[in-house]
This record gives sequence, structure tokens and C-alpha cells, in this order.
Amino acid sequence: MNPAYLYLSIAIAAEVIATSALKASQGFTRPGPSLLVVAGYGVAFYFLSLVLRTVPVGVAYAIWSGAGIVLIALIGWLALKQPLDAAAVAGIALIVAGVAIIQLFSKAAAH
Repeated sequence: MNPAYLYLSIAIAAEVIATSALKASQGFTRPGPSLLVVAGYGVAFYFLSLVLRTVPVGVAYAIWSGAGIVLIALIGWLALKQPLDAAAVAGIALIVAGVAIIQLFSKAAAH
């Protein structure tokens, strides 16, 4: 089994954690959250680089960024009480559909 999608999942999780900590870092003035941002992005890019050994960069980046966008929007909505209007929900649904199409039908994603 190709570990690329496990690595991609780790990269996505690390990026979401880092992005979530950005607000708490208050412009990198708070050391704890700032360290989490830097470490999270470091882990994310390291694992993304491992994914790129076997998955084309366009496919990997589309999945990584699409999943990250959706997860960050959900965290903003659930944890930070940031509203999502109908257009935002529709856009997020299109991103999810795009990632699903890549995963299910792209021959490039299978490599």
C-alpha cells in the first residue's frame, strides 16, 4: 500500500493545526501559539514533500489545500463562531466535490 495518502493526511492535519493557531499567536507576539504555527507548517511541508515522491504535485496540492480550506472553515464556524453564509457553504461544497472527483476518478491520483 502506498503511504502517500497517510502522509497527505498528516500534512493536512498539521497545516490545519498551524493555521488554527495563527489567530492565537496574535501576530507572532505570543510564543506558545507562534511555536505551534511554525512547527505545524514545518511538519505539513515535510509530509507534503514525502507525498510528492509518488503523487503529482497538482493532485497532491489540490487535495491538501481543498481539505485544509474546508476544515479551517468548519473550525472557524464551530469553534470561533464565525458565520458561514449560503455562498460560503456552496463554495465549500464545491471544494469537497472537487476533491472527491480527484480521488475517485483521476488516474493521476492513483499513481
